[in-house]
Amino acid sequence: MASSGTRLIPTNRGRPRDHRIDEAVLAATMRLLEEGGYADFTLEAVAVRAGTTKPAIRRRWPSRRHLIVDALLATMGDTPTPDTGCTHCDLIAGIATLTATFAGPGTRRVWPALVADIAADPTLAETFFTRLFDPRRAATATALRRGIDRGDIRPDADLDLLLDLLASTTYYRALFGHLPITDTLAEDIVMIVMSGVATPSWRAQYERPHVHP
Repeated sequence: MASSGTRLIPTNRGRPRDHRIDEAVLAATMRLLEEGGYADFTLEAVAVRAGTTKPAIRRRWPSRRHLIVDALLATMGDTPTPDTGCTHCDLIAGIATLTATFAGPGTRRVWPALVADIAADPTLAETFFTRLFDPRRAATATALRRGIDRGDIRPDADLDLLLDLLASTTYYRALFGHLPITDTLAEDIVMIVMSGVATPSWRAQYERPHVHP
């Protein structure tokens, strides 16, 4: 018998969340999006593919759109940009997780509809930015600051503009589908941003009227 000064702690706190179900649902979501796109995507189909139930999915995600955002997050990661000691290598690795995710035909069919839903649903927008967009952007911003510290990037560079330039090509191609998201796109983007495209003669012509002593 416990003494009068002993406090009994209840051990029944409810069933712990089964992360195997989470993983199965997220994997099933991406497969179904690749097969059928956004319009035909249903929670019922996810439940069947993942070997679970629609109520179990509803307990984890408030809507199919929130589930899709989390599936994209699980695929590309929220902080993908590494620190290898090489500025352009870090940036290429970070952008490559984005291009790899959006290269598939299913994901490219999803993106336009998801963007429209994000614009119309403030709660979904907050989820998208908080869980996926902002952490990835912050990781790349950290890589750019490391590049400044190494002397690879000018200290007066506009980091917000650089961040938009690095990611926007992939989003743009995924949204409109006018050009493919190739295996080399991440490297192509980073190298153009880092090296620029202007010739020395253009730089000389531009600097004469615009750069003051």
